Amino acid sequence: MEGLTSSRIIHMRAYGVQGNTCLFPTYTSYRRRVFFGPIRMMGPSTSSNSKAGSVKPIAVSSLGRFDNTLPSKEVLDLWQKADAVCFDVDSTVCVDEGIDELAEFCGAGKAVAEWTARAMGGSVPFEEALSARLNLFKPSLSQVQEFLEKNPPRLSPGIKELVQKLKESGKTVFLISGGFRQMINPVASILGVPTANIFANQLLFNTSGEFAGFDVNEPTSRSGGKPTAVELIRKVHGYKTVVMVGDGATDLEARKPGCADLFICYGGVQLREAVSAKADWLVFNFNDLINSLE
Repeated sequence: MEGLTSSRIIHMRAYGVQGNTCLFPTYTSYRRRVFFGPIRMMGPSTSSNSKAGSVKPIAVSSLGRFDNTLPSKEVLDLWQKADAVCFDVDSTVCVDEGIDELAEFCGAGKAVAEWTARAMGGSVPFEEALSARLNLFKPSLSQVQEFLEKNPPRLSPGIKELVQKLKESGKTVFLISGGFRQMINPVASILGVPTANIFANQLLFNTSGEFAGFDVNEPTSRSGGKPTAVELIRKVHGYKTVVMVGDGATDLEARKPGCADLFICYGGVQLREAVSAKADWLVFNFNDLINSLE
């Protein structure tokens, strides 16, 4: 999910499609990775489904240098002994940004994108950004239902296997998103994540199915929502070690005392330098996380 603070964003290019998932470059976490520009980006796939949703590839002059792509022993230990792993959804579990895709479907993609671009110029409370964008296109219940029927979830490569591996390792998986339950429930169903393990926003409609706003009582409907959700998860279940995996500033916020013990930045869809630089571990491929559990 996007962090509404000023930062440089690098969009990672999808190289092809397999089923409902786009294929990204494969990296290994057991070799020190240092990136120097320029990076040559491959041309578009001939597949009509090769575009990674709302992710718009841009020219990349330099990815800079990241020293956290090789996890420390302490980081690996926390990852391996975690009781619960919390995933962001947009641009992490899925290759798309849900609200941008829904806005595009409803004919307001350009307006929403322009507003988001303005918001990215400075710090904006999450609830303000969410409300402003929704009010630009006010999706009806029928539009949301039609969107879901025509746009099944597009999962990031390896996420389904990772979730299965985490379950086999005795870890509980949660989905924490600034997106909407209506769009995340199908994702949770594919991954086998119980609806009780979802923290997300709820679109509201009146009796005639017209847009009526969103539930402001959801923790993720406002700034600081993800840390609140993680803290609640710890208290309710008594977990000793909790990990947060995501791509944005709102995910990084969850890495503080009483919340997540470890923040893993997933840069396979969008690489936000201000976020990745502060992550305990930066990965570009979920296979890195799978292999580290073996």
